[in-house]
Amino acid sequence: MRVFAVLLPSGIRYWTVLDEDLVVVPEADAFLRHLRLGRDGSELTTRSYAGGIVLFLRWCLARGQHWHAGVGELGLFIIWLRHTGAQAGVVNAGGGERTAVVLAGPGHRPARGARRINTVLTAVRGFVVHAVTSGDAPGRLLPLIYELADDRDLPGQARGEDRAMAWRMRARHRLHEVDAGVDRASDAEIVALIAACFSARDRLIVLLMARAGLRRGELCGLRRSDAHMLADSKLLGCPVPRAHLHVLRRENMNGAWAKSRRTRVVPLDSLAVQAVDAYVFERLAVAEAGGSDFLLVNLFRAPIGSPMPPDAVNALITAAGRRAGLRRHVTPHQLRHAFGSNLADSGGTLDEIAALLGHASMSSSQVYLHPDPARLRDAVQRVPGPRGTQAGQNR
Repeated sequence: MRVFAVLLPSGIRYWTVLDEDLVVVPEADAFLRHLRLGRDGSELTTRSYAGGIVLFLRWCLARGQHWHAGVGELGLFIIWLRHTGAQAGVVNAGGGERTAVVLAGPGHRPARGARRINTVLTAVRGFVVHAVTSGDAPGRLLPLIYELADDRDLPGQARGEDRAMAWRMRARHRLHEVDAGVDRASDAEIVALIAACFSARDRLIVLLMARAGLRRGELCGLRRSDAHMLADSKLLGCPVPRAHLHVLRRENMNGAWAKSRRTRVVPLDSLAVQAVDAYVFERLAVAEAGGSDFLLVNLFRAPIGSPMPPDAVNALITAAGRRAGLRRHVTPHQLRHAFGSNLADSGGTLDEIAALLGHASMSSSQVYLHPDPARLRDAVQRVPGPRGTQAGQNR
């Protein structure tokens, strides 16, 4: 079992699942196509869901059972995910299955954490529900993944006026995720990355993630027309004053994708504006870049002038971190987390954080509301002590 990228004639890409004979698994493909085309999910979402479905189908294959039977034993599947390495169930070139490495016992870290396992279970539940509703799987599978209850046990006042039957659903299988806080890049790491960049373009990329909170897919999907650097953009047909970016979802030839369906406006501070100006002059010196409408293009390696793919952002951040001598590997998303955390630490409200980061739900922004440890200590220091204690300290 493996994931496979599909390019449709329209140019839209999504990921599907191939079996051990490299044949498309029809139920999985139907779900992933619906996710991409029917629900307007991103290509990256289909890749993540396809990976989860592959793990489930590999597990079923290793047990010699149909996936319908595997739905009834998701508890065992969770144990397999937690304690079995990534190559379990992969069929090698000779047709035999590779030996699964079981990671268990004292001193061994789980092969996958609770968050990753929950993501896999979400993909499996979506796959099963779509198969049932499409008639490709029996309806008896739904109670195996969801706790179903009707409203007959509720008081009449709680059932509404129409007295129609209502069902409540809750996932049966879900692991508790420990709240470990936000893994953000520190301000010192951001400064070090900027200093280690070789070009104005790379410095702009770091600043747009760390000072504007852009995702790498949003960053690589920006057009030049999305960047408004004037104090007044009314001549451009834009009523938003001062420097800002318009972040919107569109199909991009470089595979970039804005996760949020909602268009948002992100204000830029003076540091980001200066970085944009420096990059514009750098780009003007590359003749091949003039014909591209994308904001960020290849300036130093072939194909010159083509839009940067999202993976190139990871590569340049990794290289800059290595040159800077950082003690750990900093990712683009940690730069975005730094922006959200700095917003919260500077007094930003929940709705402001959600709007600037493009969160569909404000619950996604609540992770940034954990105060910085230095602020917690300052808060304790501001609390006045009892009078007797203060008097004793003064003697």
